[in-house]
Amino acid sequence: MNILDDINHLLPVAGINIATAAANISYADRTDLTLIEIAVGSTTSAVFTQNAFCAAPVTVAKQHLKQTAPRYLLVNAGNANAGTGQAGIDAAIACCESIASELDCDVNQVLPFSTGVIGENLPVDKIKKVIPDLKIDLNPHHWMAAANAIMTTDTVPKGVSCQVNIANQVVTITGIAKGVGMLRPNMATMLAYITTDAKIEQSILDNCLTKAVAQSLNRITVDGDTSTNDACVLVATGQSKVTISELNLSEFQQALDKVFETLAKALVRDAEGATKLITINVSEAQNTSESDRVAYTVAHSPLVKTAFFASDPNWGRILAAVGRAGVKDLNIDKLKIFIGDVCIVENGGRSASYSEELGQKVMNESEITIHIQLGRGQASSTIWTCDFSYDYVKINAEYRS
Repeated sequence: MNILDDINHLLPVAGINIATAAANISYADRTDLTLIEIAVGSTTSAVFTQNAFCAAPVTVAKQHLKQTAPRYLLVNAGNANAGTGQAGIDAAIACCESIASELDCDVNQVLPFSTGVIGENLPVDKIKKVIPDLKIDLNPHHWMAAANAIMTTDTVPKGVSCQVNIANQVVTITGIAKGVGMLRPNMATMLAYITTDAKIEQSILDNCLTKAVAQSLNRITVDGDTSTNDACVLVATGQSKVTISELNLSEFQQALDKVFETLAKALVRDAEGATKLITINVSEAQNTSESDRVAYTVAHSPLVKTAFFASDPNWGRILAAVGRAGVKDLNIDKLKIFIGDVCIVENGGRSASYSEELGQKVMNESEITIHIQLGRGQASSTIWTCDFSYDYVKINAEYRS
């Protein structure tokens, strides 16, 4: 398996063409519209936000995906087209109709996606105006351009390619993602598009996506908020002629999982104002629901997150978060907490081996692991989060300015 997480060297995937354009939706002097063309005969699977106020493009994309195999994915940045009622639905469909007319396909073969400010009407005319430009720009090598065009408050584009040898043939997987705030997915992340040239039937592809998301994009959180626009799409074009079946599924799934994990960590590293990637491992829980609850309680604690930003080894904040996670009959004498390889809590209080100097050394690092052993079972969970900085407040306070 060869993983390439250098955004400048993303590999083309046979059967996929990409175009970008500047529609001036919300940003000046940058591209903000992306079109992904999918070859006929491809298989597509997707998961979407579970937010009850799902955006209009989510509603339309779900409907279209149920009707037929998509040929085009249309993605705009700068406007979420969420909280816009029937007008938002009409706007999303109008964009799909314009793509269908320009590229000679059925309207339900176009899936729309949007990201940006909630509650503002989508400027359909601006999007329609540049669709002819998208048609001209379609190219298998435009992954980097697309990774830039889908960004909102992201500071860097995010993408990864992987090549894996299956049945003595090379299979390529390439994906991009965006999303740095309002990020605690209940399915995937803000926006993510992953493609492969393997041939995979629908039921197997659906399972591949479900498994990959569960252990990656559904394991990240920045602030505990779930976006109205979350969407993750997995496309298998079949152009490599390598068929994924039960015989070689584990090899493919392993590579796919690595791609998803790489994208997930990249999202957290670039979270709004983030300076540190924090991995939280909770083990020895009675069940995964319990280990998840503890992990997310620690990850969402503003006091824990600000301490990490300050590189302050204030271990009491972690202990307090674990204690309020709602674990029934938690025996604190059996509990152990580590930051890095430094034990900070055991036997009901501060570890006898702990020193401020050891704690400070770990807290100064840019990637930190918290390991919490509950001492009550075999279940475990891992999630990824980040610190809270001054910039997180500033970015979100001024988001619409």
